[in-house]
Amino acid sequence: MPESPLAQPLTLPCGAVLPNRLAKAAMTEGLADDRLHATHRHETLYGRWSDGGAGLLITGNVMIDHRVLERPGNVAIDPAPAEGEPEGMAQLRAWAKAGTRNGNHLWMQISHAGRQSPRYVTTRPMGPSEVQLSLMGNYARPRALTEPEILDFIQRFANVARIAKEAGFTGVQVHGAHGYLLSSFLSPVTNQRTDRWGGSLENRARFLLEVVRATRAAVGPEFPVAVKLNSDDFRKGGFTLDESVSVVRWLNEEGIDLLEVSGGTYEQPRLLGYSGDADTATDGPAMRESTRKREAYFLDYAQTIREVCDCPLMVTGGFRTRAFMEEAVANGETDVVGLGRPLCTDPDTPRDLLEGRIDKTVCHEDHIKLAQRGFFSPASPLMPIKVINVLGGQAWYYQQIFRLADGEEADPDLGILKAVGAYVKDELSRARRVKKARSSAR
Repeated sequence: MPESPLAQPLTLPCGAVLPNRLAKAAMTEGLADDRLHATHRHETLYGRWSDGGAGLLITGNVMIDHRVLERPGNVAIDPAPAEGEPEGMAQLRAWAKAGTRNGNHLWMQISHAGRQSPRYVTTRPMGPSEVQLSLMGNYARPRALTEPEILDFIQRFANVARIAKEAGFTGVQVHGAHGYLLSSFLSPVTNQRTDRWGGSLENRARFLLEVVRATRAAVGPEFPVAVKLNSDDFRKGGFTLDESVSVVRWLNEEGIDLLEVSGGTYEQPRLLGYSGDADTATDGPAMRESTRKREAYFLDYAQTIREVCDCPLMVTGGFRTRAFMEEAVANGETDVVGLGRPLCTDPDTPRDLLEGRIDKTVCHEDHIKLAQRGFFSPASPLMPIKVINVLGGQAWYYQQIFRLADGEEADPDLGILKAVGAYVKDELSRARRVKKARSSAR
């Protein structure tokens, strides 16, 4: 049998080589200790994923600011002291060593949550403007960043990238998607500034481009720098595919090594296969009918971006069959296939696909719902029911990640309501401990 296209190595513009075309996409782990440092659970989890055969592993959000987190279990890296290493460096080295033990790449995803930081983490999130996230009252109104803060954050992104390189991570991904801080600057809905960081697309993209430029300067030309970018926010008046194409043209000038194409925000979670509030949702450009029947959520959008993008592409979201993954790579529709949820229960999925032991990944999301159809299903006309279904699915996968990180096997029989209860309990208790540790450190 000829070698699978998925098994082919990929040489990046910087010269680094991915050993195959399968990647573990970024998924928030929630495994940090109370001081937001990496832990032994990161080592266990990423060691298992490394052994699983993917050529590339991308971490979940590593935050540049401990005050504003995507969730209280995030790893956060604040500026290092004038002399010496930042706190938690030994833990980062152990994480990097475990996550690369099979010869694969391990890239740190660097992010700032922006306005998408829940109330139990902070009552004063940050954003380009004071536009509140409308999602069941769990998010406070953000305050608008000052220009000195924006300039500081640009350097923080670069600093964290430098620390990642020193710790043994083999690349970084700048998170510019899903409504987090950099993404919110791109959107006209959330960015209502009138200074040089708002207004025109060129101004709205300035923050992201300056971050990428500073990051490249911090790590040098031979270290992979990737970007995750929305193809579309799927929100009326939001960041569009046409604007995404323009941003990609500008990113070409910064010499990035991989562009991951995604889409959606917390309010329109297309990255999870759902649409949000019907009053603000938009379907984006029309998709080909063939793609509607296929697996990958963002593949059509990636093809539009492919026409202008100078670097390799990665597409994540919905890939489940080996035949379709191979077709997408062989046809040049994507260079790297991103897998997320299947690896939460079956960490050996990439190896099993590459060696032909399975033709299709597990697909637990088909049954992780309050109901398969009707009022309590994800298609419910009531927004809180939609949200519970979406968050319930996330909570279910979070619990599976915890089990893998503890050296246990996944529990496919876990119920959605039990998963939600465990998730809420863990998040609130962890938030209290993080706040207590932060107070004692002052």
